[in-house]
Amino acid sequence: MAQFFKEKANKSKQLSSKLSLNVTQLDHLGAGMAQHQGKVVFIAQALPGERVTAQFTDQKKSFAKAKLIKIEQKSPQRIDASCPHYGHCGGCDLQHLALDAQQTHKQQSLNELMVKLSGSDSIEPQVQVAPLVSAPWHYRRRARLATFFNNNDKSLKLGFRALSSNQIVPIEQCPVLAEPLSALIHPFAVLLSRLKAKASLGHLELTQADNGTFAVLRVTKVLPAADVRVLVSFALTHDIHLLLQDGNGELTDVSTVVPSKSEPALQVKPELQVKPAAITLPEYSLSQGQINCQFTPGNFVQVNAEVNQRMVEQAVNWLDLQVGERVLDLFCGVGNFSLALANRGKILAGLEVIGVEGVPEMVQQARDNAKRNNLGNLSFYHADLSADLSNEKWLGKIDKLLLDPARAGAFESLQWLQKMKPKKVVYVSCNPASLARDSSVLLNQGYKLTQLCMIDMFPQTHHIEAMALFEIGS
Repeated sequence: MAQFFKEKANKSKQLSSKLSLNVTQLDHLGAGMAQHQGKVVFIAQALPGERVTAQFTDQKKSFAKAKLIKIEQKSPQRIDASCPHYGHCGGCDLQHLALDAQQTHKQQSLNELMVKLSGSDSIEPQVQVAPLVSAPWHYRRRARLATFFNNNDKSLKLGFRALSSNQIVPIEQCPVLAEPLSALIHPFAVLLSRLKAKASLGHLELTQADNGTFAVLRVTKVLPAADVRVLVSFALTHDIHLLLQDGNGELTDVSTVVPSKSEPALQVKPELQVKPAAITLPEYSLSQGQINCQFTPGNFVQVNAEVNQRMVEQAVNWLDLQVGERVLDLFCGVGNFSLALANRGKILAGLEVIGVEGVPEMVQQARDNAKRNNLGNLSFYHADLSADLSNEKWLGKIDKLLLDPARAGAFESLQWLQKMKPKKVVYVSCNPASLARDSSVLLNQGYKLTQLCMIDMFPQTHHIEAMALFEIGS
């Protein structure tokens, strides 16, 4: 007899009955934690001290996830979210928690991760320094908005991704963006919806730089000349630098290409592109205005300008540069730390700063920045920092080391510590779990954690950044 496969229901995904749970703490991702029949239950948007009604959405052997249905007993630290898109947009997931409580939670989470993953017994109180914080709103100088074209009704949405989804939440303003950027969202949504080629539009990146407001619009196909004229008019009206980016990542400033009415279309092709030198690039200052750092749209820069200024200054101070030292900055990007280190070293005879980055375009931009700032004691190299570095000419004895890796951390790079032998290591991290794991490498080679700083780069969110100082023989 033939037997036919019948898929079994996924019990782990089945919704449970509604439960009343007591929330005891937050996990490092900002979810409330409760206990139920020996399982840890994670409940997004629930706070410690609250009793809530929740419903399981995912059950595993040792833990479960649940959605918040109702708050039966409210925490005194709970506040009303300020953003009308809260709960729908995928960002700013801690708006319901008072700012001081957010920062306390992030500090505790950082300490717990460092103890758990680094192998340390505890974080000594004298090691912890005051957190680096900023204004809680309008702190983001950069954001990327997604577009979605609906083939059925030919409408275009502009906004951010929904929570745990690829769906686009249309927004008109964003209270964590710099005010000039937030004010542009609605006008841009109206503008893009008017374009004939709106089905050929990709993301929109907005940047507030020291030298103006920049917008980069991704285009995938030919733009009608009429659309280009509309874009040019918009850029002039709103006093912004509006760039088009094609499928190869090449940029064209719309102000340099104004088609006549007789031209049917403009295609963003190499023959129509302006050379990069002719495009105004966004820039920001460092070291109390002594350093000017340019970057190409799309390249990584820290989004919180206020925190970045303090973070760079603290890193320079922690490294305590001396005459004749050799300083290495790994994962240097366009020179965010390297430029400030070299600038401080201008008055220190023989001090040499070396920056290494894995993205060739950013290495070239860093070199251009060194040249623009007349920093002859600074050089940049390209290298895959997760690969074998033994043949790299810059690798060797150094005095001070700075690391600013991506979320994956710097575990592979730290395998070369014995060859570098730095006296001090400053590790800047956007993922405390990676920092804690990598700390074990440093501790096992005789370094001691002497400073630990929580960085609140993203207020209103669960994201935690950190800076740690390790010293040998201290």
